[in-house]
Amino acid sequence: MDDLFDVIIIGGSYSGLSAAMALGRSLRKTLVIDSGDPCNRQTPHSHNFLTQDGKTPQQISAEGRQQVAQYPSVKFLNDLAVKGEKTDSGFAITTRSGNIYTSKKLIVASGIKDQMPGIPGFSACWGISVVHCPYCHGYEYRGQATGLLINGEKALHLTSLVRNLTPDLRIFTNGPASFDAKQLQKLQQHQIPVIETEIAEIIHTNGHLNQVVLKDGSCISLNVLYAHVPFVQHSGIPQSLGCAFTEHGHIQVEQYLQTTVPGVYACGDNSSPMRSVANAVYTGNVAGVMVNLELTNDQF
Repeated sequence: MDDLFDVIIIGGSYSGLSAAMALGRSLRKTLVIDSGDPCNRQTPHSHNFLTQDGKTPQQISAEGRQQVAQYPSVKFLNDLAVKGEKTDSGFAITTRSGNIYTSKKLIVASGIKDQMPGIPGFSACWGISVVHCPYCHGYEYRGQATGLLINGEKALHLTSLVRNLTPDLRIFTNGPASFDAKQLQKLQQHQIPVIETEIAEIIHTNGHLNQVVLKDGSCISLNVLYAHVPFVQHSGIPQSLGCAFTEHGHIQVEQYLQTTVPGVYACGDNSSPMRSVANAVYTGNVAGVMVNLELTNDQF
């Protein structure tokens, strides 16, 4: 494989593949570097994505890769990008295997890594019955016994969305609640109990939630638990290149997904709180189009 490309894309999941398709259709010599470790690998089905609703994440990415592979200017590399450097002509990316590839432009589509709390059973249920998004998972759990592991101001927004899907709802703050009087009044108005006792364990069957066990020994039967967990960037390359980040930890991008470093674009979960397959595909397409425009302007 040649080591000089128009564009290197770090990450070959939904946003990376979408960017690669736009670039491949524009005859841009593109390298997609992907280690095959997506954050939604446990999720059984993907939803709220037109034409793909109900497919597994693996089906969607496999079909996407097959379609992108039809464009001869796009190459795939099964490896992990571990180092990025700015060069006089663009960027140099070093992979875990020790190879170095260079490009004029760089798209970071590497996603994020969720940081699981130390609650036994939580990780095994993540993406299956412990979920993050009512748009992605809520319809399948409509009307069922539901919990929210969340506290403070963010809880009211998520609670209002989930309350529309089921009346059987309670909030687990996993410690002292941090609601003000107005927020508590709103929750009481909708008869949503707040449970402050810490969670000791999640009882499940192959990732499907059965009960939440509290540290006082009590058990609460649940079918689904929504949770907002902290995350870190999947790749350290944006930071090493000098990209700025938002206060929430996302890569800072402008309207057309350019980072604060010229020639570097970011798309997908690493740069957007709108965490869904549909949004990843959309932002990847925009990033690919804008990088092609930048290359065109450089040449024409």
